[in-house]
Amino acid sequence: MIEDRLLIRKFKRGNADALRRIYEKYKNDMLKLSVALVNDVTAAEDIVEDVFLVFARSAAKIKSQGNLKKYLSTCIANRIRNYKRDRQRHKSSGIEQADCVISNTKRPEQWAILTEEMELLGNALARIPYEQREVVTLYMQADMTFRQIAKIQNASINTIQGRYRYGMDKLRSILNGEIEK
Repeated sequence: MIEDRLLIRKFKRGNADALRRIYEKYKNDMLKLSVALVNDVTAAEDIVEDVFLVFARSAAKIKSQGNLKKYLSTCIANRIRNYKRDRQRHKSSGIEQADCVISNTKRPEQWAILTEEMELLGNALARIPYEQREVVTLYMQADMTFRQIAKIQNASINTIQGRYRYGMDKLRSILNGEIEK
């Protein structure tokens, strides 16, 4: 947190190395979060790039207080909502969307099991309603509190806790069904 405040101060003063350090520090976390929410690696990469571009252009507006990871996670969640809304508009106006493509890049053997598990979890997450997926992902991956998520989703804490509980129950059911097959 202290390092983040120092990096933000340097960034606000125009230090490009500070921005580079922020990007390197948080890009993987933001990419994981984005992939979990959209279940499309290419779209997730684009969203993360967009968020960091907007972040880079808004140095004057950024406050040095607060948690930078949570701020960036909120930006990712908001950008994904916009992405989904835009995608829905294009679908309803007849513009065809390409199917989600998951990278087939060969991985080292030691990552094979992890990759399979992540794909299984990603597919399970994609099968639960988006509001529940967003709550589960922000809570577990971005370390956000239910109160913070409630503020992002403009909902009550009880609603957020319910979405989390229902989402986790559905994930368990889906994953248990997948394992039994």
